[in-house]
Amino acid sequence: GGPRRLLLVSNSTLHGGGYLGHCQQHIKSFLGEKVKRVLFVPYALHDRDAYARTAREKFESLGYGLDSIHESCDPVEAVRKSEAIFIGGGNTFRLLKALYDNSLIQEIRKRVLEDGIPYMGSSAGTNVATVSINTTNDMPIVYPPSLQALGLVPFNINPHYLDPDAKSTHMGETREERIRQYHEEPNTPPVLGLREGAMLLVEGDKATLQGVTGARLFLRGKKPTEHEPGTDFSFLLIDSNLQNL
Repeated sequence: GGPRRLLLVSNSTLHGGGYLGHCQQHIKSFLGEKVKRVLFVPYALHDRDAYARTAREKFESLGYGLDSIHESCDPVEAVRKSEAIFIGGGNTFRLLKALYDNSLIQEIRKRVLEDGIPYMGSSAGTNVATVSINTTNDMPIVYPPSLQALGLVPFNINPHYLDPDAKSTHMGETREERIRQYHEEPNTPPVLGLREGAMLLVEGDKATLQGVTGARLFLRGKKPTEHEPGTDFSFLLIDSNLQNL
């Protein structure tokens, strides 16, 4: 196996574009020519057949075959044989519950962290790549056995991160306030707020912010910081007590 390789995308569709249109060049350079087929995990949406059709159409247009795990009679075996894994967006709670129900947490971890196969996530698929789904925006429509996720990186991500709108009359909590409430709990890891159009590329011990919109980084007890595309986030991959940064 090689080092872990992850492409963690904030969102599947950017305003004005088609499915994965905004990141298709990133996908091609990430998967490269060695990967021929991608294993798709459509568990975050209810209509898995329709979701698999959408994903298959996109990946075939980029030159890759796509197998959907929900069509396999043995999901664990499908993961063991996969060349690359793509977990799509939808409801994060539904997705994580299905990963537990199908005994896939450890299998996916092993394939990505030990065998070095590429892992791509978008939205909910990015959420489950992190320590936990505590910082998802989704409603808990089902009850997974744990909020602990795949742990492919030692921090959390908030996909679709939204900046407060100064002109808005909406008096509800901002995303920033919600993340701050999460950090009021002890021993909570950093949270990377990925705006729509942003993605994080992880190659071994190197993490780089890509895309067009940038990100905000939240560390427990610190003021959030703003980061442009191209930022080196490799320090987030060091697990040893990031709270002291």
